[in-house]
Amino acid sequence: MKKTTWTLFWLLNAICLAAQPTYSPEVEAQIRKVENSLAGAIQIEGQPLYNLQERMAHFNVKGLSVAVVHDYQIVWAKGYGWADEAEKRPVTTETMFEPGSISKTFNAIGILKLVQDGKLNLDADINTYLKSWKFPYDSVSHGKKITLAHLLSHTAGLTVHGFPGYNRFGEIPALPEILDGKSPANTPPVRSAFDPGLKYQYSGGGTTISQLILNDFTQQAYDAWMQDNVLRPLGMDHSSYTQPPSADKSGIVATGYRGDGSEVDGKFHVYPEQGAAGLWTTPTDLCKYIIETQLAYQGKSQQVLNKEMTRLRLTPYQNPDAALGVFVENRNGAKYFQHGAGNEGFRGFYYGSLKGGDGVAVVVNSDNGGIMGELMNSVATVYNWKGFYKPVIKREIPVADAILQRYEGVYLVGDQFATIIKKADGDYFYNGGTASKMHFSSELDFFNLEFPAEKRMIVDAAGNATGYERKLNGKRLPSVTRVQNPDTLQGPAERFNGIGWHLMENRKFDLAHRYLQRGLVLHPDDLYVAGNLAHCLLFQGDTEAAMKIYKEHSGKTIDEQYTWDSMVVQDFQFFMGKGFEKAPMEKVLQDLGIKVP
Repeated sequence: MKKTTWTLFWLLNAICLAAQPTYSPEVEAQIRKVENSLAGAIQIEGQPLYNLQERMAHFNVKGLSVAVVHDYQIVWAKGYGWADEAEKRPVTTETMFEPGSISKTFNAIGILKLVQDGKLNLDADINTYLKSWKFPYDSVSHGKKITLAHLLSHTAGLTVHGFPGYNRFGEIPALPEILDGKSPANTPPVRSAFDPGLKYQYSGGGTTISQLILNDFTQQAYDAWMQDNVLRPLGMDHSSYTQPPSADKSGIVATGYRGDGSEVDGKFHVYPEQGAAGLWTTPTDLCKYIIETQLAYQGKSQQVLNKEMTRLRLTPYQNPDAALGVFVENRNGAKYFQHGAGNEGFRGFYYGSLKGGDGVAVVVNSDNGGIMGELMNSVATVYNWKGFYKPVIKREIPVADAILQRYEGVYLVGDQFATIIKKADGDYFYNGGTASKMHFSSELDFFNLEFPAEKRMIVDAAGNATGYERKLNGKRLPSVTRVQNPDTLQGPAERFNGIGWHLMENRKFDLAHRYLQRGLVLHPDDLYVAGNLAHCLLFQGDTEAAMKIYKEHSGKTIDEQYTWDSMVVQDFQFFMGKGFEKAPMEKVLQDLGIKVP
């Protein structure tokens, strides 16, 4: 293990010991086993399981919080790492996170509470209850009406998957503005995409309509009503829908971080779409909900919903998995209810068993949630969850460097791209923001621990890669094509910017130059492409050519709130944070007369 990894390991370990609950020797032994048994869907024969602190470092996760349910009790909860790294504020079990779509679970409980009390009807037209705004039905829905059941189960046929949130110091739109896509809203209008009830399509927009229904019907602020009628009865004393959090919570709310470790602007985003994404919570509170759900399902408790309504909530609606504000999974004969979540700078997940009283909730203040599944697998293993985790064990073989070199390059995956790049400790496959080490079971077949699909290289007669095949759970997926010549590649500017930036990050400057140069040929007016090409030239040592581009565009406005000069400063700050040589970048800023804030 590298020295830096050991340093982080001991630092995180020291942080974890601060302000943590104490448990019996038996539970402490279980905690240590969970911390040292992380694993993905695939395990490599002969390799040890992962350690939690090491995986936090691997995924660049600043802070993590977890709570575990066993035999209908919270057996332990623990925080790791930093709630705010700059403030040196550690994660504790009381640190509140903003993981996102888990909010939909409790929004659904609130709506179903009103249904249970005979105040709302799940099957009525939503416009029956909407007062401050009406859904604008059009020909797309073919005369069919949307119901609350449709909204809660994502079968309303509506647009707008999710929300990016708002800078907490900026202007925040009202719900009707969000639903109509009117300024200052930053998302499109929520409208019909197809008939309601036709099929499942995840829609945070639909959840936001249900939030407005609750507001209009109760004539109360959403956060206050949910606190009094859902969160407090569930015992969730460290949870709130207030956006942004009240001032008295400033010392216990976590700061969100990007995948590269940088802070989210303003430390976290504000979500007026509270029902879809606005819940601040802790794993301990989520586990209180898990236990109540398990007991209510058996008719042994009804703190908010009774047995009949709980069972209805957990019944898939016009879809095998999507119930009302929750998803139900059949894992090798055992059923679990769950929901995942992701806001800017946060990720989260909870799982609970319908029988047996097991569960877990995990949250991180990072855009990278890769560690969460591994940690849940560990919990499931240590506490013997029925059917939950059955890893695939694979044998890895060495492959000669000469063969691996033929696989390196850029690949097109639909509208996205993937790369295979050689690093110091092996070849890495990159896709969708995640770089994962490649492990080979033959000279052509490879797998990644972070990606479930198995892959097989497609090669020509000379052994050079032309693409790769993919297979997931025995089902063949569309093949992926390798880019043979960047100079003939077509596509939007975003494609060339994404590829070029990724290659620069990995110091593949010559190849990045080709993609960015091609991008500028196709999109000569795109300032992002021009800026990235200037950066690439600078890193290649061609300062004169880089300065020509920097000076040509200095002072220009890219959009209403972003200038060329501010882009250069932010990009340089990113690359400096990645360990790129500072002197050339500082010289550029000096020659351009740009002062860094």
